[in-house]
Amino acid sequence: MPDRPGTGAARRTLRQPRNHGGVSVASPRLGPVDEIVAVEIADPAAPEEGPGAARGPALSPSRAADFMTCPLLYRFRVIDKLPEPPSAAAARGTLVHAVLERLFDLAAAARTLDAARALVQPEWERLLAAEPGLAALFAAEAERDAWIQAAAAALDNYFRLEDPRRLEPADRELYVEAELGSGLRLRGYIDRLDVAPAGDIRVVDYKTGKAPPQDFEARALFQMKFYALVLWRARGQIPRLLQLMYLGDGQVVRYAPDEADLLATERKVQALWRAIERATDAGDWRPRPGRLCEWCAHKALCPEFGGTPPPLPGHETLPGQEALPGHDEALASVMGPADVNIEVAVETPGGAAGLGNA
Repeated sequence: MPDRPGTGAARRTLRQPRNHGGVSVASPRLGPVDEIVAVEIADPAAPEEGPGAARGPALSPSRAADFMTCPLLYRFRVIDKLPEPPSAAAARGTLVHAVLERLFDLAAAARTLDAARALVQPEWERLLAAEPGLAALFAAEAERDAWIQAAAAALDNYFRLEDPRRLEPADRELYVEAELGSGLRLRGYIDRLDVAPAGDIRVVDYKTGKAPPQDFEARALFQMKFYALVLWRARGQIPRLLQLMYLGDGQVVRYAPDEADLLATERKVQALWRAIERATDAGDWRPRPGRLCEWCAHKALCPEFGGTPPPLPGHETLPGQEALPGHDEALASVMGPADVNIEVAVETPGGAAGLGNA
């Protein structure tokens, strides 16, 4: 997603179980892992968005990603607010995130793999109480048990990547928000924020799936650059390191942003929002078919698959109409060819140590 002006490089680390060798990569350092400590950082509360709030437009990385993936998907989720059935993969991600958040509630010495695994069942029961419909994901008890084991396997991979006993995050599930000069608000939740004694910030995001191929890696990095931009605009500090942890296959992608990088991300976000505004004004929400269509919950309503979207009040759908001027160009400015050329530096075992104990 984000462009790469040549100032930073994503670095991927392939991790194997401890003491079994593996591949490491050179990466920027904040300092030894035991120096990553908690510090006081103001946690901006989620805004009150009542009738009298009179706040401007807002965009999250998830909705930005929806529009870049497919404008019609953005419409279905944001404008039509169509319900989507829960998926086993999404529920597993929610469960693993909840366990990792609760794990850091424990005293440092108690943050073991056994302790994490012991949190899986109670966290699943808590999620089920909040969303009883999740029970319908499994046709049989054996299917549910296999799903629980898959969540536990993701935790196994997490412990191969870092030792939580030597970490004290500054924040977890941190809500962040910043308003750009245009009035557009950027907001989202960061899985984890680590801060070194010198004040350097590491933004950490957990992914319970496998690391994507390199032509999709930029999409994941866009989310991280989005968070970095919000933190920079809200607090005046550029994070030292952005870290994606893929718990499905034990890979880590790290990126060190700089000011030029985040300014380019800001321009892209602004261009993206202008494209969203044009689509909203004209009612032009065209599908953008691709490989992700296979997993879309709204295929039955998509014209690319013979469906018809629900009526959009105030707008008519004109078959064969030309694309809005600047609409495709705005998308191209965000998803240009440069976005998929991610530099990956790999060293043999024994290379430079990674950030912290990751």
